[in-house]
Amino acid sequence: MSSNRPPGLHIRKSSTSQEVSVSSIPRPDLSARPLQCSCEYTVNARPEKVYAAWTTRFDIWFAQPGTLALVPELGRPYFFYNRDDWGRHPHYGRILDAKENQFIEMTWLTGNGAAEGTEGAETVLRIELVPKGEATQVRLTHSGFVSKKSRDGHKENWPLALEILDEVLS
Repeated sequence: MSSNRPPGLHIRKSSTSQEVSVSSIPRPDLSARPLQCSCEYTVNARPEKVYAAWTTRFDIWFAQPGTLALVPELGRPYFFYNRDDWGRHPHYGRILDAKENQFIEMTWLTGNGAAEGTEGAETVLRIELVPKGEATQVRLTHSGFVSKKSRDGHKENWPLALEILDEVLS
């Protein structure tokens, strides 16, 4: 490990990339917010394409083109408005952890007001990518909701978003 790194900084390298995973990035405390939702969806594209869609090409399927400010580096903040046909909602967050073509974990903060989206809470979104031949099983877990309403809204919409991802990448 390089001597110029702060103490406690742990780096994990993918066997196929120089991409690193840093475990010292501050994480939201979800202990008082146990509500979560999850879904699985098989996307007809290899993990490399799905990973790129979440990290560098978010505006081809989720973000409104021209609104995405995302540098795929751990700890870096991002911002975008989702697709206009879904309603204009700002999204903010930080990339917490990632391993190229295997998973990405980010904070997720959405909505136009306190009663929408994540209701002002910084939630955590984890996307795991499992190769299935020429396809990828996407396992999505979204944690840290402050209300059942917020959780249920995301639980209903994530499968629809993953369906769009599949359509775009297929």
